[in-house]
Amino acid sequence: MVGFFTTDLFLPRYRDMASGDWQLRIGRNGLAQGYWSPAVIVAELPMLMRGKETWMSVTPLEVESAEIGIRLARGHVLVMGLGMGWAAMATAIREEVTAVTVVEHDPDVLALHRELDLFAQLPDEARAKLRIVEGDAYRYAPEAPIDLLMPDIWLPLINDGRVEEVRTMQANAHARAVYFWGQELEIARHAKASGRDPDKAGITATIADFGLPLIGPELPNYPALVAAAAQRWMRGRWLTAS
Repeated sequence: MVGFFTTDLFLPRYRDMASGDWQLRIGRNGLAQGYWSPAVIVAELPMLMRGKETWMSVTPLEVESAEIGIRLARGHVLVMGLGMGWAAMATAIREEVTAVTVVEHDPDVLALHRELDLFAQLPDEARAKLRIVEGDAYRYAPEAPIDLLMPDIWLPLINDGRVEEVRTMQANAHARAVYFWGQELEIARHAKASGRDPDKAGITATIADFGLPLIGPELPNYPALVAAAAQRWMRGRWLTAS
């Protein structure tokens, strides 16, 4: 029997809204695959759309592909891309986090969030940690030290050049740690291209090639998560189907 999607991470309540080319819509119940978990039903699915393209939604895929970074976040966190705002909010509510700076370049997305005022749903202490900056993720240089850089600015789950783009952001941020959207898939496909297995040794060697201080690989089950995400999302072009 298929169950309903649940998570202990903070998720805001959304309402229909539009700003420029962007639309926030609340859809009907839908069946959605996780990043590595089986499909479940998502009730009243919130979606951020630009034209006919869905850029973001609150689904198991979106939540699971960000939650390692959120759960391991400490200190001052720099989030690249505001999106639907939930990742920044879920990060800010964590006691180990002292500040969250969100960089967003699209004025229509910023206007959408000013109208929605999602941060008002947070407790006062968490809301006070959040700061939104209008800027370019590839050029933004923070004024204060960053403990964790979390970029999530891409529409596709996988795209060429992502590691290089994260390196560009990290060159400006100088963060102590990095967790970027889809990093498990990047690790899997780069390991495959280098003839490595996605086990602990292969993952460690592949990350060394990246030259990024990634968090997540220290988790005992990380190789299994990498393998599960790759098996589900990287057949065809990115990995050879088994």
